[in-house]
Order: sequence, then structure tokens, then C-alpha cells
Amino acid sequence: MIRAFGILNEDFPRDNAWFGVPYPGMYILDERGVVKAKHFEDDRRERYTAASILFHELGEDGSAKTTIDTPHLKISYGATDLTLSPGGRTTLIVDLELKTGMHVYAPGVEGGYIPIDWKMPESKGWLVQPITYPASRKLNLPEIHETVPVYSGSVRLSRDFTVGQQPEVEPLLGPERMLTVEGSFRYQACDERQCFPPRSVSLTWTFKIDPLDAQRAPVELRRKGER
Repeated sequence: MIRAFGILNEDFPRDNAWFGVPYPGMYILDERGVVKAKHFEDDRRERYTAASILFHELGEDGSAKTTIDTPHLKISYGATDLTLSPGGRTTLIVDLELKTGMHVYAPGVEGGYIPIDWKMPESKGWLVQPITYPASRKLNLPEIHETVPVYSGSVRLSRDFTVGQQPEVEPLLGPERMLTVEGSFRYQACDERQCFPPRSVSLTWTFKIDPLDAQRAPVELRRKGER
């Protein structure tokens, strides 16, 4: 089966105990057994979580969210996973619900307008992937002869977040092995008559980081010569 899927890791010599293991990853199959998608990482120590894959493939995001209400919009944010291990890859989600008549500017806007901006700090303890943005709509401003990309109504942003390896993430853990990551979301909202001053909202994610399971398989299940 490993050879049939083309994922045999032959970087190890044949007499090595690790020879024959597959490159880690996940395939998504339909009811007929046809591969519809696959999720692999360049680093074998990093793994997509099942919840993250369900979000990417089906839009499932069953985790609880934190909600912040501002005068212009409501922000609900969370992650597909609350518990991770070193190398685990989850998905961070920010949902915006703009209030009636409001819009914000999409990335790529020109002319001095301020686009939405979701910042996450850099760290050796984690890696943050680029943001996935939905398609924006064009807003025509006839009074000043401009057309700009904007968002209104409901907007979903997402980006993947990978926990670092154990030596990098361990020093960052708090009590009960909790990892806290703080980001921010900046926007400028406008209605039909005016643009309001830019605002920045703090966002905080907290994850439980379980140590890697280093327990060996029972002796009777190990490879011959590995006992």
C-alpha cells in the first residue's frame, strides 16, 4: 500500500529499523476510493491535524470562538484545535461580521486607504503561514472617481499555524503546558458618508501542548532485529 501511493521513504538504508516507513501525510478519498486531496509537509516531523484538514476541505470549524464587538464590526476568532503536539499544524480563523452599511478595505487597495491587517508575531516556537483571503468586491466612489476593493457583510480569514519542535517550544510553555500566542487585527471602517479612525484589536490564542509520545511499541510488534 505504501509503495502504491508512492510515499515509501527510501532515505534510510535497508538494514535500518526505519526503512519502509511512509512519508507522513493524509489523503482524502471519496466514497469510490478516488483521491480528492492530499496533505503533506516537507518536514516529516510536522503534521496537519485532522480538524485542520476538515476545515480546509469541508469548512468545518467546530472549536469555540472568542467574540469581540466594536462599533463597526464583530470579530469572532479561534482555532481548529485546542490541544497540539510539537510539529502539529492547526488553522487559525478570524470571522468578521460588519454592521449594516459598513465596509473595510481589502489588501491591495491603493490611494491612501488602509486595508485590513492581521498580524502574528514571529517566534522559534511556531511558524505562521500567510493569510487566506476571500474574494473582495469593487466599490465605486463616483464623487472622487475611484473604485476600491472592499469587504462587507460576513468575511472569513484563515491561516495555518505550526507548533515548533519540542526544544524550541518547551521554553515558551506556561503552567500546565499552555502556549499563549498574541496577535492583532487592524482595520479602517467606512460607511456611505465617512471613514472612521483606524482601530486595532488584540487577539489571543491559547493551546495545550502535549509532549511527544516516545513510548516504544510492545516488543512483540517491533521489527525483527530491533528488539
